[in-house]
Amino acid sequence: MATPETPATPATPTENHEIVLKNEIVHEHSNEMVPDDEMIHEHSHEMVPENEMIHEHNHELVPENEMMHEHNHEMVQEHEMTHEHHIVLGNEIVPGDEMVRDNEMIPLNEMVLAEPQPNYIETPPNDLETQPSKRRKKKSIVWEHFTIENVGAGTRRACCKQCKQSFAYSTGSKVAGTSHLKRHIAKGACPVVLRNQQSNQSSPYNTPSKMSGYGGSNDAPKRRYRTASSPYLAFDPDRCRQEISRMIIMHDYPLHMVEHPGFLTFVQHLQPRFDMVSFNTVQGDCVATYLKEKQAIQKVIGGVPGRICLTLDMWSSCYTVGYVFITGQFIDSEWKIHRKILNVIMEPYPDSDTAFSHAVAACLSDWSMEGKLFSVTINQPIGDAAVDNLRALLSVKNPLVLNGQLLVGNCLARTLSSIAQDAFHFLHGTVKKVRDSVKYVKTSESHEEKFIELKQQLQVPSTKTLALDDRTQWNTTYEMLLAASELKEVFSCLDTSDPDYKDAPSVEDWKQVETLCTYLKILFDTANLLTAPTIPTTNTFFHEAWKIQLELARAAASEDPSISSLTKTMQEKFDKYWKTCCLMLAIAVVMDPRFKMKLVEFSFTKIYGEEAATYVKIVEEGIHELFLEYVALPLPLTPTYAEEANGGAIKQENAQDLGASSNGAGLTDFDAYIMETTSQQSRSELDQYLEESLLPRVHEFDVVGWWKLNRMKYPTLSKMARDILSVPVSTVPADSVFCTVGKEMDQYRCSLRPETVEALICAKDWLQNASVDTLHAPIKMEVPI
Repeated sequence: MATPETPATPATPTENHEIVLKNEIVHEHSNEMVPDDEMIHEHSHEMVPENEMIHEHNHELVPENEMMHEHNHEMVQEHEMTHEHHIVLGNEIVPGDEMVRDNEMIPLNEMVLAEPQPNYIETPPNDLETQPSKRRKKKSIVWEHFTIENVGAGTRRACCKQCKQSFAYSTGSKVAGTSHLKRHIAKGACPVVLRNQQSNQSSPYNTPSKMSGYGGSNDAPKRRYRTASSPYLAFDPDRCRQEISRMIIMHDYPLHMVEHPGFLTFVQHLQPRFDMVSFNTVQGDCVATYLKEKQAIQKVIGGVPGRICLTLDMWSSCYTVGYVFITGQFIDSEWKIHRKILNVIMEPYPDSDTAFSHAVAACLSDWSMEGKLFSVTINQPIGDAAVDNLRALLSVKNPLVLNGQLLVGNCLARTLSSIAQDAFHFLHGTVKKVRDSVKYVKTSESHEEKFIELKQQLQVPSTKTLALDDRTQWNTTYEMLLAASELKEVFSCLDTSDPDYKDAPSVEDWKQVETLCTYLKILFDTANLLTAPTIPTTNTFFHEAWKIQLELARAAASEDPSISSLTKTMQEKFDKYWKTCCLMLAIAVVMDPRFKMKLVEFSFTKIYGEEAATYVKIVEEGIHELFLEYVALPLPLTPTYAEEANGGAIKQENAQDLGASSNGAGLTDFDAYIMETTSQQSRSELDQYLEESLLPRVHEFDVVGWWKLNRMKYPTLSKMARDILSVPVSTVPADSVFCTVGKEMDQYRCSLRPETVEALICAKDWLQNASVDTLHAPIKMEVPI
C-alpha cells in the first residue's frame, strides 16, 4: 500500500488498539485502509462517518451535532435520537439491525440509514439564528419557511414565515423535532406552497436542493436521505367535480347522493376546502361528461366505412312509459368490431306500432347516420304494421337492402329464453317436484349430509352439485334439473330412508326431466355463445340455428307422445325465428370461406328434404342481388374507402386535383359506362369467391381478419362481407342472455329527466368499454377440426 506523500503525525495507540494515520485509519488486525472521514469499530467493523462518534461503552453512533448526557448516555439532536437498538428520524423509528453491515461496501454519498422509511433531502442551512458551538448548522429545509423565537426561559418556538403560526420547538433540553413542521408545509396551507404549485413546482420535499459537503465544500454529502415516493398534488376543485360525476356514472349511484348528510360529512373531513356541489350541479357535470365522450364516439362513427346495424331493446317502467335502448354494432376502418349504446329514448306509448320507428328516426338524426343503416334487430316480435312503419321510415333516406328483407330481425337470446320458459311451464308440475326435492336437501345441513352419505354408499358417479335455481335465469333451472336427474337414484333412496321426505318425483317424472334436459341443452349451448367476452360475428349462429331447427322439428314429429307434446310448442316458436332470420344467417355463413354455399346446401337438405333446392336457390339469388346492390349503389367514399380504392398510393388531394383539371365536363356517359362495365366484372368477383375451394376448418378462425387480408382481391365483396358479419343476433348484453323477465327501468331513474337518463346510461357504457372488445383471434389454418 502506498504511503501518503505528506508524512503522517504518529498516533498514540488507543484503548481500542486502533492505529491512526493522517488520512487513513488502519485496523491493526485486518490492515484495511479506511478514509479519514470514517472510523472502524474494533468489534463490529462498521463504517462510521467522520461526523459521528463512537461511545466507548455502548458503541452507539452519535452524530457530531448530537449532545450526550454524561450520566445516562442519552443522545439528543434537533431531529434525530438514538435509543437502545433504534434510530429515530423525525418521528420514524428504524430498527438498529437494519444498519449497514461490516462487510457491505457503500459509496460515501449514498449511505441509507433506514431502508423502509422515506426520508428527506437536506439542503444548505439558513443562518436563521446563532447556534450553540456544539451543534452544527441546521440543514433541514423547514428552516427556509420557519424562524426560531425565544418565548421564555429555555423555551423556543418555530414561527412560520408565511402564516405566522407558531409551533413547539424546544423546552430546556427537550427538542420537539421538525416532523410537524414538515407536515405543515406539505399540507399546502402556506401561500408560498400554493404559489409554487401554481408554477408547476413540486413539493419542497420532492425537489432535490443543493447540499453542501463537509466543511462547506461542494463535494458529495456523506449521507443521502430518500425523497418522497409521490409528488404533492395541488388541490383542484374542478377535477374533484369531474371525478364525482364519473363515479356516479360508473357505479349507478343516485345523483342525490351529493346532498346526503353522510356523504357531505365525509367530503368535509376529507378535504375541507372543497365546496360540495348540489344535485343540479352534479347533474350538469354528468351530462357534460356524456357530451365529452359523445364527441369521441361521433368521430369513430363518422369514419366507419361501412353500414351500421342497430339493436332495439324496450325496457318497461312503473310509470307505463317505455325506454328504448339503441345499440350500434359496426366494423371500423381497422376491421375491428364495435358495440356501443347510442341512445336511450323514452317512449310514452311503448305498445304502439310507431314506438320503434320513432326511436330509430331519433337515433339516425342524432348521429347523422342517414343512408348508413343496414339492419335492425328487435328484442320482441312486432306486428306487420310496426314493420311497415320501419320500412317506410327508412326507405326515404336509407337504401333498403334486398327490398328490406334483411332489415328487421328478432333477438336470438329472447327467443331462446321464451322457448325455455314455455318448456318449464309445460312441465311445471314435474319441475316443482324437483325444485322442492332440491330445496329439502339444500336448506338443511343434516339433510344434505345424509344425501351425500347416500350418494357415497350408492357410488353414484355424478360430479354435479345440487343448487336451487333463480327463477329469473332459465339456465339455473336447467342446471338444477340436470344435476337432480343425474342424482335421481339418491333421491329414490332418500324417499325410502327418510320419512320426512315426501312427494318425491316418480319414475315418469324423471323420464320427463331427462327429455326436457336433452332439448334444453341445445338451447343452452347456443345461448352460451352469446356470453362470450368477445363480440361474435353473425356467421357463428347459422350452425346453431339450423341444428336447433332440425332437432326440434324431428322431436315434434316423434312417435313418442311425451317427446312430441313437449317439443311441439318449442318447435313452433323457434320456427318463427328461423323464417325471419334464416336468410340473414345463411348469407353470413356464405361469407365464411370455410363453408360458403356448401354448408347451406347440406343443412337445407337435412331440414327441408326434397324441397331443399328451392330454399338453396333463394339464398343464392339473394346473395347475388345483394352483391349487385353494393356495386350499383356504392357507399359514400370516406377517406378510408378512398385509400383502399387507390391502393393507398394516390392521396385525396391528388384525386381532387385530377377532378378539378377535367372540370367534370362530358363525363356523365363515362360514369355510366364505368358502372356498367364494373358491374359485369364484379359479378365474376362473387362467382370467383364461391368457386374457390374451401379453407380448412380450424379451432380458431377470425373471419373478419380474413376479409381484411383479402380486401384487395375482393374489393366490393369485402365491403358486403363487412356489413353482413356485423349484424347482431342479440339485443341484450352478455349478463342478460338467460333472463326470463323483461328489463324494467328503476323508479329513481324514471324520476330523472329523459336526457339525464340517456347521459348516465350511455356514458357508463362508453367509459367501461374505453378499450373496445374486439376479435383478435389469429387465423389458424394448420389444425383441422
